[in-house]
Amino acid sequence: QEQWVESGGESVQGGESLKLSCATSESTFRQFCVAWFRQAPGQERGGVAGMNKDGLIRYKNSSIQDRFRISRDWAKNTLYLQMNSLKPEDTAMYYCASDPGPCGSSWSSFGRFDRWGQGTQVTVST
Repeated sequence: QEQWVESGGESVQGGESLKLSCATSESTFRQFCVAWFRQAPGQERGGVAGMNKDGLIRYKNSSIQDRFRISRDWAKNTLYLQMNSLKPEDTAMYYCASDPGPCGSSWSSFGRFDRWGQGTQVTVST
C-alpha cells in the first residue's frame, strides 16, 4: 500500500550530499512513527532513521547518526533525510514508511509498517 512519494535520489560521488524528500497526505503524515529504510541489491530492507511524532529520533548506528539527519516538516507533510559524506556502501533504494504506533525498539523492523513509498534510488560511486 503505497501512500508516500519519495524523491531526491541521484547518482553522486563519494563525499557528496543529498537530501531525500517524502511527501504524503496529512492523515498519513500524522502517524506516530515515520522512518527511512534502504535496500541494496540482495540485501534485506533495513531501517536508516526513525522519528516519533514527539520528535524522538533513532538512527541505525553511529556512522549514520554522524552523517544523516531525519526531519519532519508539518506544514508541508513532508519527511526529509539529509545525507552528508556519502559512501559507496550507502548505495541503495531508499524508502519512507509510517506506522500509527511509537517507533520504539522495533522501529527498524520493516514488517510493522503499513504505509510505504515506491522508493528513490541513491547511487554513490568512488
